[in-house]
Amino acid sequence: MSQSQAALEQLRIIRSLMEKAHIYRAVSAPAALLGGVLALAVSVWPVVHAAQTHGEALFSNTTFLLLWHAILVACTLLNVSLLAREAKRRDQPLVSEGMKTALRAVSPPLMVGGLLAGGLVNWLHNLTFAAFIWVLCYGLALIAMGNFAPKSLVRLGWAFVVAGLVLFLAWAANDEVRNLRTDLGPASLVMALTFGLLHLVYAIAVFASSPKAKEVAA
Repeated sequence: MSQSQAALEQLRIIRSLMEKAHIYRAVSAPAALLGGVLALAVSVWPVVHAAQTHGEALFSNTTFLLLWHAILVACTLLNVSLLAREAKRRDQPLVSEGMKTALRAVSPPLMVGGLLAGGLVNWLHNLTFAAFIWVLCYGLALIAMGNFAPKSLVRLGWAFVVAGLVLFLAWAANDEVRNLRTDLGPASLVMALTFGLLHLVYAIAVFASSPKAKEVAA
Protein backbone atom coordinates (compact mmCIF):
# COMPACT_ATOMS: atom_id res chain seq x y z
CA MET A 1 0.00 0.00 0.00
CA SER A 2 1.40 3.41 -1.01
CA GLN A 3 1.74 6.30 1.42
CA SER A 4 -1.22 8.15 -0.14
CA GLN A 5 -3.39 5.03 0.01
CA ALA A 6 -2.45 4.49 3.66
CA ALA A 7 -3.38 8.10 4.45
CA LEU A 8 -6.74 7.70 2.70
CA GLU A 9 -7.42 4.47 4.59
CA GLN A 10 -6.60 6.19 7.88
CA LEU A 11 -8.99 9.02 7.03
CA ARG A 12 -11.69 6.49 6.17
CA ILE A 13 -11.28 4.79 9.54
CA ILE A 14 -11.40 8.09 11.44
CA ARG A 15 -14.49 9.18 9.49
CA SER A 16 -16.18 5.88 10.34
CA LEU A 17 -15.36 6.36 14.03
CA MET A 18 -16.73 9.89 13.98
CA GLU A 19 -19.97 8.63 12.44
CA LYS A 20 -20.31 6.13 15.30
CA ALA A 21 -19.49 8.69 18.01
CA HIS A 22 -23.08 8.87 19.30
CA ILE A 23 -23.10 5.06 19.62
CA TYR A 24 -19.89 5.01 21.63
CA ARG A 25 -21.27 7.78 23.82
CA ALA A 26 -24.41 5.79 24.59
CA VAL A 27 -22.46 2.56 25.15
CA SER A 28 -19.96 4.22 27.49
CA ALA A 29 -22.64 5.58 29.83
CA PRO A 30 -23.57 2.28 31.57
CA ALA A 31 -19.89 1.49 32.16
CA ALA A 32 -19.36 5.00 33.53
CA LEU A 33 -22.36 4.58 35.83
CA LEU A 34 -21.07 1.24 37.11
CA GLY A 35 -17.57 2.66 37.57
CA GLY A 36 -18.87 5.70 39.42
CA VAL A 37 -21.03 3.67 41.81
CA LEU A 38 -18.26 1.14 42.54
CA ALA A 39 -15.67 3.88 42.95
CA LEU A 40 -17.78 5.68 45.55
CA ALA A 41 -18.61 2.42 47.32
CA VAL A 42 -14.92 1.51 47.63
CA SER A 43 -13.73 5.05 48.47
CA VAL A 44 -16.21 6.49 50.94
CA TRP A 45 -15.63 4.13 53.84
CA PRO A 46 -11.79 4.49 53.90
CA VAL A 47 -12.21 8.29 53.82
CA VAL A 48 -14.72 8.27 56.69
CA HIS A 49 -12.58 5.85 58.70
CA ALA A 50 -9.45 7.98 58.17
CA ALA A 51 -11.30 11.11 59.30
CA GLN A 52 -12.58 9.39 62.43
CA THR A 53 -9.21 7.86 63.38
CA HIS A 54 -6.96 10.77 62.31
CA GLY A 55 -5.43 8.94 59.36
CA GLU A 56 -5.55 5.28 60.33
CA ALA A 57 -5.76 2.88 57.36
CA LEU A 58 -8.81 0.66 56.99
CA PHE A 59 -7.00 -1.89 54.80
CA SER A 60 -3.58 -2.53 53.25
CA ASN A 61 -1.96 -1.05 50.15
CA THR A 62 -2.32 -4.42 48.40
CA THR A 63 -6.05 -4.44 49.10
CA PHE A 64 -6.31 -0.90 47.72
CA LEU A 65 -4.63 -2.01 44.49
CA LEU A 66 -6.71 -5.17 44.18
CA LEU A 67 -10.00 -3.35 44.76
CA TRP A 68 -9.30 -0.79 42.06
CA HIS A 69 -8.13 -3.42 39.62
CA ALA A 70 -11.35 -5.34 40.29
CA ILE A 71 -13.37 -2.20 39.44
CA LEU A 72 -11.32 -1.75 36.26
CA VAL A 73 -11.98 -5.35 35.20
CA ALA A 74 -15.72 -5.08 35.92
CA CYS A 75 -16.13 -1.86 33.92
CA THR A 76 -13.98 -3.15 31.06
CA LEU A 77 -16.01 -6.35 30.79
CA LEU A 78 -19.27 -4.40 30.74
CA ASN A 79 -17.93 -1.99 28.11
CA VAL A 80 -16.64 -4.81 25.90
CA SER A 81 -19.91 -6.73 26.19
CA LEU A 82 -21.92 -3.64 25.19
CA LEU A 83 -19.60 -2.93 22.26
CA ALA A 84 -19.81 -6.58 21.17
CA ARG A 85 -23.62 -6.48 21.28
CA GLU A 86 -23.66 -3.27 19.24
CA ALA A 87 -21.17 -4.70 16.71
CA LYS A 88 -23.31 -7.83 16.34
CA ARG A 89 -26.43 -5.72 15.83
CA ARG A 90 -24.65 -3.81 13.05
CA ASP A 91 -23.17 -7.06 11.64
CA GLN A 92 -19.62 -5.78 12.13
CA PRO A 93 -16.55 -7.29 13.82
CA LEU A 94 -15.82 -6.18 17.37
CA VAL A 95 -12.08 -5.68 16.76
CA SER A 96 -12.43 -3.52 13.67
CA GLU A 97 -9.83 -1.20 12.20
CA GLY A 98 -11.58 1.62 14.04
CA MET A 99 -11.24 -0.24 17.33
CA LYS A 100 -7.53 -0.78 16.65
CA THR A 101 -7.10 2.93 15.95
CA ALA A 102 -8.82 3.81 19.23
CA LEU A 103 -6.68 1.31 21.15
CA ARG A 104 -3.49 2.74 19.64
CA ALA A 105 -4.56 6.21 20.79
CA VAL A 106 -5.36 5.29 24.39
CA SER A 107 -2.68 2.64 25.02
CA PRO A 108 0.36 4.89 25.75
CA PRO A 109 -1.17 6.97 28.58
CA LEU A 110 -2.96 3.92 30.04
CA MET A 111 0.24 1.84 30.02
CA VAL A 112 2.24 4.65 31.63
CA GLY A 113 -0.44 5.22 34.26
CA GLY A 114 -0.79 1.54 35.08
CA LEU A 115 2.94 0.86 35.45
CA LEU A 116 3.81 4.06 37.34
CA ALA A 117 0.87 3.79 39.74
CA GLY A 118 1.52 0.10 40.36
CA GLY A 119 5.15 0.85 41.20
CA LEU A 120 4.18 3.71 43.50
CA VAL A 121 1.80 1.48 45.46
CA ASN A 122 3.93 -1.66 45.60
CA TRP A 123 7.41 -0.26 46.20
CA LEU A 124 7.15 3.40 47.23
CA HIS A 125 3.92 2.95 49.24
CA ASN A 126 2.52 6.27 48.02
CA LEU A 127 -1.16 5.70 47.34
CA THR A 128 -2.10 9.34 46.84
CA PHE A 129 0.49 10.02 44.17
CA ALA A 130 -0.54 6.77 42.46
CA ALA A 131 -4.15 7.99 42.47
CA PHE A 132 -3.07 11.26 40.80
CA ILE A 133 -1.18 9.30 38.13
CA TRP A 134 -4.26 7.17 37.45
CA VAL A 135 -6.52 10.23 37.21
CA LEU A 136 -4.24 12.23 34.92
CA CYS A 137 -3.30 9.36 32.59
CA TYR A 138 -6.94 8.30 32.27
CA GLY A 139 -7.88 11.86 31.38
CA LEU A 140 -5.08 12.06 28.81
CA ALA A 141 -6.24 8.75 27.29
CA LEU A 142 -9.74 10.16 26.75
CA ILE A 143 -8.32 13.37 25.28
CA ALA A 144 -6.13 11.32 22.93
CA MET A 145 -9.31 10.13 21.19
CA GLY A 146 -10.30 13.70 20.38
CA ASN A 147 -10.16 13.21 16.60
CA PHE A 148 -12.88 10.58 16.55
CA ALA A 149 -14.49 10.24 20.00
CA PRO A 150 -17.72 12.04 21.00
CA LYS A 151 -17.06 15.49 22.42
CA SER A 152 -18.60 14.49 25.74
CA LEU A 153 -15.86 11.88 26.29
CA VAL A 154 -13.16 14.43 25.47
CA ARG A 155 -14.73 16.88 27.90
CA LEU A 156 -14.73 14.13 30.50
CA GLY A 157 -11.02 13.66 29.83
CA TRP A 158 -10.36 17.35 30.40
CA ALA A 159 -12.42 17.22 33.59
CA PHE A 160 -10.17 14.43 34.88
CA VAL A 161 -7.01 16.34 33.98
CA VAL A 162 -8.17 19.61 35.54
CA ALA A 163 -9.54 17.91 38.66
CA GLY A 164 -6.37 15.84 39.03
CA LEU A 165 -4.12 18.90 38.83
CA VAL A 166 -6.26 20.97 41.22
CA LEU A 167 -6.42 18.13 43.75
CA PHE A 168 -2.67 17.55 43.42
CA LEU A 169 -1.91 21.20 44.20
CA ALA A 170 -4.29 21.13 47.17
CA TRP A 171 -2.65 17.93 48.48
CA ALA A 172 0.91 19.18 47.92
CA ALA A 173 0.20 22.44 49.76
CA ASN A 174 -1.23 20.71 52.83
CA ASP A 175 1.58 19.46 55.08
CA GLU A 176 -0.82 17.92 57.59
CA VAL A 177 -2.49 15.71 54.98
CA ARG A 178 0.80 14.70 53.36
CA ASN A 179 2.27 13.68 56.71
CA LEU A 180 -0.52 11.39 57.87
CA ARG A 181 0.48 7.94 59.16
CA THR A 182 -1.04 6.44 56.02
CA ASP A 183 -2.38 8.06 52.89
CA LEU A 184 -5.21 5.61 52.20
CA GLY A 185 -7.76 8.27 53.17
CA PRO A 186 -6.44 11.04 50.86
CA ALA A 187 -5.94 8.57 48.00
CA SER A 188 -9.48 7.25 48.37
CA LEU A 189 -10.83 10.81 48.44
CA VAL A 190 -9.05 11.61 45.17
CA MET A 191 -10.50 8.48 43.56
CA ALA A 192 -14.00 9.24 44.89
CA LEU A 193 -14.01 12.81 43.53
CA THR A 194 -12.75 11.75 40.10
CA PHE A 195 -13.51 8.15 39.14
CA GLY A 196 -16.59 8.23 41.36
CA LEU A 197 -18.19 11.65 41.02
CA LEU A 198 -17.07 12.60 37.50
CA HIS A 199 -18.19 9.27 36.06
CA LEU A 200 -21.60 9.59 37.70
CA VAL A 201 -22.04 13.13 36.35
CA TYR A 202 -21.05 11.95 32.87
CA ALA A 203 -23.42 8.97 32.95
CA ILE A 204 -26.35 11.07 34.20
CA ALA A 205 -25.70 13.68 31.48
CA VAL A 206 -25.65 11.01 28.76
CA PHE A 207 -28.80 9.30 30.00
CA ALA A 208 -30.57 12.65 30.28
CA SER A 209 -29.77 13.51 26.66
CA SER A 210 -30.42 10.02 25.22
CA PRO A 211 -33.60 11.03 23.33
CA LYS A 212 -31.56 13.64 21.50
CA ALA A 213 -28.95 11.00 20.65
CA LYS A 214 -31.65 8.73 19.24
CA GLU A 215 -32.87 11.55 17.00
CA VAL A 216 -29.32 11.98 15.65
CA ALA A 217 -29.02 8.24 15.06
CA ALA A 218 -32.29 8.25 13.16
